Amino acid sequence: MKIVTYIRVSTEQQGQSGLGMEGQQAAIDTYSAASGAHVVGAFIEVESGRNNTRPQLHAAMKLARVTGSRLVIAKLDRLGRNAAFLLNLQASGVDFVCCDDPNTTPLTIGVKAIIAEEEARQISARTKAALAAAKARGTRLGNPNGAAALRRAGKGNAAACQAQRNAAMTRAQDLSEVLDDIESGGHVTLAAIAGEMNRRGIKTARGGRWHPNSVARLRKRLEAA
Repeated sequence: MKIVTYIRVSTEQQGQSGLGMEGQQAAIDTYSAASGAHVVGAFIEVESGRNNTRPQLHAAMKLARVTGSRLVIAKLDRLGRNAAFLLNLQASGVDFVCCDDPNTTPLTIGVKAIIAEEEARQISARTKAALAAAKARGTRLGNPNGAAALRRAGKGNAAACQAQRNAAMTRAQDLSEVLDDIESGGHVTLAAIAGEMNRRGIKTARGGRWHPNSVARLRKRLEAA
């Protein structure tokens, strides 16, 4: 298993002295040894937990995505205490684990946002009640032409298609630096680039191997951006 490790300390003094860092590193080392993992990258951030601008965390997430690695954090509170921030991490698609609570996964971390979810539920309930009251008064709801009107307007699954395009573009941008590094190393043909991507253990969006045509599609996306 391949892993990318992330450590955060709150102050510059802690970063320089190693205070707080040693315990986190020890937890990560224990997890790595127990899992027989191979560390492909290690990132250290010196930043307050209240600040959600984390360049090192984003760099760690990018490396984890492009190499198909698991992101390993020593302690859950090192990620942050903001529910929206945690949900964004969940939505990023990065597989991660916290050494102090290995049961916390991308599937369960949403519990941290339970208050926000409850507020959304209450808003939905109020909206439904208002629509029911309007219907009881005889107000016609929705588009009288139904789905046919949406099809004529060119909508339908447009939102889902756009989400897929956005995800593909995000991954292409994640890989742009890797592509530049490979080309600067003398790999310039599509076949050579595909071979080097595979040698580095970088997977395609579907988890497969690279081929010349998939490299060509990647280049095309980056040119369009």
